[in-house]
Amino acid sequence: MSLIYFGTGSFAVPALQALASQIQLVVTQPDRPSGRGLRMQPSPVKQAALDLGLEVATPEKTRAPEWAELFESLKPEALVVASYGQILSQRVLDSAKFGGINLHGSILPEYRGAAPIQRSILHGDDLTGITLMQMDKGMDTGDIIEIVTTPIGADETYGELQDRLALIAAELANAWVPRILEGKYPRTPQDSTRATIAPKIEKSEAELSIERDAKGEYARIRAFLPSPGPFIRTQVGTMRISSAKFSGMAGEAGTILELNPLTVAFRDGSIQFLEVQPEGKKRMSGRDFANGARLKLGMRLV
Repeated sequence: MSLIYFGTGSFAVPALQALASQIQLVVTQPDRPSGRGLRMQPSPVKQAALDLGLEVATPEKTRAPEWAELFESLKPEALVVASYGQILSQRVLDSAKFGGINLHGSILPEYRGAAPIQRSILHGDDLTGITLMQMDKGMDTGDIIEIVTTPIGADETYGELQDRLALIAAELANAWVPRILEGKYPRTPQDSTRATIAPKIEKSEAELSIERDAKGEYARIRAFLPSPGPFIRTQVGTMRISSAKFSGMAGEAGTILELNPLTVAFRDGSIQFLEVQPEGKKRMSGRDFANGARLKLGMRLV
């Protein structure tokens, strides 16, 4: 076995599974409190690694000298990194013969950073991809080994696109890792003049506004489903959006244009709220919410 695998989120699970027979150690973020009871939960990668019978380490900070010493002692040929959540120090990268190889969810140099998939949907892009890259000390600035592109569906959510990209990443890793371990792979420097940044998502960004155009707000809904979850403040309380669709119907922003499905006007269009979760209640169809709240056509919801 010749690899150390660094990953945390569900995006990193398919590649972990594809490379499992070559992995000597899986490094992931520590368990975090989650759910109503705030019970400590393992990361998706930790759970998958345990299911595969792999050894797992959960350092709070990989930069600590003792962790770098451990990685050096294992003498890995390469570090494979996907959706890990920590920046690896140069010493850690140097612990492997071929350094760190990262699976990044964008067409680099576009969307360097923590949230490339969500930022791409939010910005209305119709194309994205996976970049396999050689890591350096910068944030997603290393040389490109290979890029695979894929279209973004007009109604595709972050969760759906992430799952598709994760499978592409696994195929890329499976195809290229053997060549990387032989030292036979291309490295093309990025054109940093074209670089864009994809910073971490803030929950406040998931709030919808009727003052913005409907197409952009529909992209916002898709970009933040399932996490952190889009929401809108209405006359009858805050409402989370679980499923929606863009509509070309026009009307005064904030008013109800249809009840079945519940359709609300934004600037330059409208959005159908197919499934919602009102404050303090369970998820329900937009139509059932409208009936329960006694909404009527032409009323202002927002």
